[in-house]
Amino acid sequence: MEAPHSPAADTTDPAGLMITIDSPERMRELGRGLAALLRPGDLVMLTGELGAGKTTLTRGLGEGLGVRGAVTSPTFVIARVHPSLVNGPALVHVDAYRLGGGLDEMEDLDLDVSLPDSVVVVEWGDGKVEELSEDRLHVVIHRTVGAAAADPAADPALDTEDGRRTVSLTGLGSRWADADLGSLTR
Repeated sequence: MEAPHSPAADTTDPAGLMITIDSPERMRELGRGLAALLRPGDLVMLTGELGAGKTTLTRGLGEGLGVRGAVTSPTFVIARVHPSLVNGPALVHVDAYRLGGGLDEMEDLDLDVSLPDSVVVVEWGDGKVEELSEDRLHVVIHRTVGAAAADPAADPALDTEDGRRTVSLTGLGSRWADADLGSLTR
């Protein structure tokens, strides 16, 4: 694991961290830890190929935020809202995979209305949701390419031989300039 680099005085400089994850439980653990840093109005963009672990990470976020309902991939419904059970922000989980029209198509989801009071997590949001907020956390999950696990059906989200992932978290904008992403490695 690399330590986060210190952001420069310019608050638009990204602050980041890179973490190696070796199991689905560790990915969920990362999500739970990340939830402690999130607050209403936060936009989290998740990038990674199919099966990288984006939804597994989001499950952990949901657990950490204490939201209602099972967090599953919203691929076919595009977006799911999970209200808080603990007086915290709702989790709005969006899968933009099937959306090709960028922010114009995303506007139909009214994410700009949900954003101030919720934590909005968008899978496959690159090039589609950046205009929603200057302040966002970009999470990129790289999966180790290798042979399939002995039982890939056990957790298809982490289906390589050893389940290893490299997760890069980059905070963009002033919201993330002073965030302690390094706390995720402790």
